[in-house]
Amino acid sequence: MSSASASSSKPPASVSDAEIDKLLSRETSALQRELEVDRILKAFKLNPFDILDVDESATPEEIKKRYKQLSLFIHPDKCSHARAPEAFDLLKKAESELSDEKKRENIDAVITQSRSLILKSLSLPPNTPMSDPTLRRLDPSFRVRMRTQTKELLIDEELRRRKAIKMNLANEGLEARMKEEEVAGRKRKAEDDKVWEDNREQRVDSWRTFSNGKKKKKAKVALLG
Repeated sequence: MSSASASSSKPPASVSDAEIDKLLSRETSALQRELEVDRILKAFKLNPFDILDVDESATPEEIKKRYKQLSLFIHPDKCSHARAPEAFDLLKKAESELSDEKKRENIDAVITQSRSLILKSLSLPPNTPMSDPTLRRLDPSFRVRMRTQTKELLIDEELRRRKAIKMNLANEGLEARMKEEEVAGRKRKAEDDKVWEDNREQRVDSWRTFSNGKKKKKAKVALLG
């Protein structure tokens, strides 16, 4: 047997278990990144807690920590998902909203209202703790109900906001039209005044001609005696 034949019959070099684990870990990580991008894109856009996937009671420090973890995890430089940049921007916007004191107060007020509505529907007092057996046995869970109720309230709030903007734009449009009509009216009056002034001599001449004609007619009248 030739040396070439002997060489071709050798089994391929084996891959170590460590290399296989590393490869599988890399593939798993890539899949997890893409799944996380999909989750963010499917999250309710009006609820920053939903986008960051943190509890509504999260502190500013916990929110910043969560944002840092997710933003590094699905960063477009590390994630091959085509919409990773979009998900990254959503994360950034959610963290910004929850870092804004006024916006955080607004979303917290909506969440508080949601909790009160759910507890009321269950005939439970407003101060019922999460450890209450009734809440722990709920199906769907209390958290799921909270997200659903909060979503409804946020949608209502957004619709009212858009309606207000639409009304303001309509009012601004009406005001603009009124101003345009006022300007057009002043322009027409100025043009009419100019025409009136330009025809002044013609009107004076016509009046003089008319007056002279009346005087001539009076002079021809014969008196009877």
